[in-house]
Amino acid sequence: MAPVLNRTLTPASVASVPYSPLFCSKLNTHNRLSLTSVFLHPNGSKNGRFSCSGLKFDVGKRGNDVVVRCEASSAVADKETSDGSGETYEYQAEVSRLMNLIVHSLYSHKEIFLRELVSNASDALDKLRFLSVTDPSLLGDAGELEIRIKPDPEKGTITISDTGIGMTREELIDCLGTIAQSGTSKFLNALKENKDLGNDNSLIGQFGVGFYSAFLVAEKVTVSTKSPKSDKQYIWEASADSSSYVIKEETDPEKQLRRGTEITLYLKDDDKYEFTEPSRVQGLVKNYSQFVSFPIYTWQEKSRTVEVEEEEEPKEGEETPPEGEKKKKKTKTEKYWDWELANETKPIWMRNPKEIEKDQYNEFYKKTFNEFLDPLAYTHFTTEGEVEFRSVIYIPGMAPMNNEDVVNPKTKNIRLYVKRVFISDDFDGELFPRYLSFVKGVVDSNDLPLNVSREILQESRIVRIMRKRLVRKTFDMIQDLAENKEDYKKFWENFGKFVKLGCIEDTGNHKRITPLLRFFSSKSEDELISLDEYVDNMDEKQNAIYYIATDSLKSAKSAPFLEKLVQKDIEVLYLVEPIDEVAIQNLQTYKEKKFVDVSKEDLELGDTDEVKERENKQEYILLCDWMKQQLGDKVAKVQVSNRLSSSPCVLVSGKFGWSANMERLMKAQTLGDTSTLEFMRGRRIMEVNPDHPIIKDLSAACKNAPESSEAKRAVDLLYETALIASGFTPDSPAELGGKIYEMMAVALGGKWGRVEESEAAAAADESSESSSGSTSEAAETEVVEPSEVRTETDPWSS
Repeated sequence: MAPVLNRTLTPASVASVPYSPLFCSKLNTHNRLSLTSVFLHPNGSKNGRFSCSGLKFDVGKRGNDVVVRCEASSAVADKETSDGSGETYEYQAEVSRLMNLIVHSLYSHKEIFLRELVSNASDALDKLRFLSVTDPSLLGDAGELEIRIKPDPEKGTITISDTGIGMTREELIDCLGTIAQSGTSKFLNALKENKDLGNDNSLIGQFGVGFYSAFLVAEKVTVSTKSPKSDKQYIWEASADSSSYVIKEETDPEKQLRRGTEITLYLKDDDKYEFTEPSRVQGLVKNYSQFVSFPIYTWQEKSRTVEVEEEEEPKEGEETPPEGEKKKKKTKTEKYWDWELANETKPIWMRNPKEIEKDQYNEFYKKTFNEFLDPLAYTHFTTEGEVEFRSVIYIPGMAPMNNEDVVNPKTKNIRLYVKRVFISDDFDGELFPRYLSFVKGVVDSNDLPLNVSREILQESRIVRIMRKRLVRKTFDMIQDLAENKEDYKKFWENFGKFVKLGCIEDTGNHKRITPLLRFFSSKSEDELISLDEYVDNMDEKQNAIYYIATDSLKSAKSAPFLEKLVQKDIEVLYLVEPIDEVAIQNLQTYKEKKFVDVSKEDLELGDTDEVKERENKQEYILLCDWMKQQLGDKVAKVQVSNRLSSSPCVLVSGKFGWSANMERLMKAQTLGDTSTLEFMRGRRIMEVNPDHPIIKDLSAACKNAPESSEAKRAVDLLYETALIASGFTPDSPAELGGKIYEMMAVALGGKWGRVEESEAAAAADESSESSSGSTSEAAETEVVEPSEVRTETDPWSS
């Protein structure tokens, strides 16, 4: 599309002719006024045509006369530049608006400009390679297909050159001066209003957006290009704040290109230091364009060791060595500049998996993600159909050191590529759910719906399909890893918490997550078991999967809730991590077996003796009512237990309330709400063991001495002790301690022959009186001899 032109017409009149003294005075030999010097351009004109002051002039001859035809310009914008070296064109209006958006709001990082320009160069090389298949003459002798990047700190420029297809003059105008002919205004308006563009996202391929990103860092951009379809080389030049650009022909033979395009960016003052640093440029190339299929060379400073002859002046009295004698040599390090290949690593995902060794996958993983350990597992796959993409994903050898990474979806572990060009690694759960954020890998697809800056992934059906397939492949990889117990043990130690988090966040994948879970149990206290192993070990009559949630393996083993289950050889899972209980509650069932918390009420063991249970309830109904009366609102009710064998009693939680473990966890929350805690804590039920001596004694007390203060104190102490044994926290630990001390004093009083202090004092008085007479007689006859004789000068005598 040609540039937009101004159609304002100017009348062709003599008044439009520029004034010149030659117009009035210069005559030729035939006494005729010579207008040639007036109208012809100072630098001459080709084909006798030139423009001036918005007018176009055609100069010709008719016999011996010079004929000048003056026409109104069809484009005021199409005018001669001040130095006469090219023609200036106005940008299409939408391009100016788009450039303003690019510079101020479209891209989040300035460094993106290098990725975009290298990608354009790669596209030009790809196009040349494609066209050369049918027309080999396009390649000519212009050298290899490659990209070179040269920063110049002194001039403050950076130059990106390629040996691609190049552009003709018309292509320069069409590609760099205009934008897609249809849908442009709609696109820009939607972009300004920040609306979802839907299907219009595909318009990105029709824009010169990538090229215009150069103005993020450049105040002026020059494009020198030579197409094999044209004999001439053209220069395109524009400034960042200008609404026009200049196209001119390259006439300097030293700057002639054999083929391709050379883009020179004259950097802004704020960006000169950063983007003319060779190491910075090379780092950007390695990050964004590491896997471009053409070699990318950067201009780098290098060093080498050379041997030089050591010149030593002879000392006084020494003769000068003869000229033929060999001089000593020393090594010297010298610096020099040369081209260095920046993209040495090949895109492993583009190769056939059957041709790649395990060591190559490991090396690629370490180099790409800066890891030092080999991955635990990897998978390389290609998907086809609605969405086509290639991917290699890994399970790291070690979990992240920072615990915050467990709940942070932005881990930068998935690197997204489009046509082997790195786009972004900053995703918020679009490609992988949060609980699989530990997975690292690369995804390369040409179908991804990117926004115009290519940095933000748009939510769409395609993204959901990709996410679904990536998650499924990850689970397949983990399942394969689970076949080796030692390898899976390492995986579970590092990433077990992530998998449990999936039970909470991803209900759609419960069937894939549940077989991967591992827990300790009452029958496997030293080795983790899977739920499949638990179900296989179950008795045929058992219809539930029993578990208990505590803060440690030791407290789980000694919990009173397990007594009858262990006695009946029923396996119980130990949930000892904070996330375990919530994860299991979200699963609810596994293989048609319900998950049952043994610390909650209405525990059904399946084979209870109903007759004996009914007799116990009848016998201890009076005790239960009496204890409930003593405890008041501390418990909802007191009942006979079917889960105890050695403990006198236990406190269980209501069916729909928090367990003791959950109550402990919620109390520990920094921003916990005490009102919610009181509401969700639910009711506590006290269950007593009818076979325990303490309960039998209390049963006798409630029948024979229901008002006994000692019996009431025993009930209070029994409740407080059961509170601790069941995993709850007492409301007043100091008060509980006082009750325990009091009971200990009663139980231990005089047990080992201890004598009260008053009795000991009286016995001491009696023994002292009986011996007073004999001691007085001895005192009268006793003579005390001095131990030593002191002199008058003895300082210690005073």
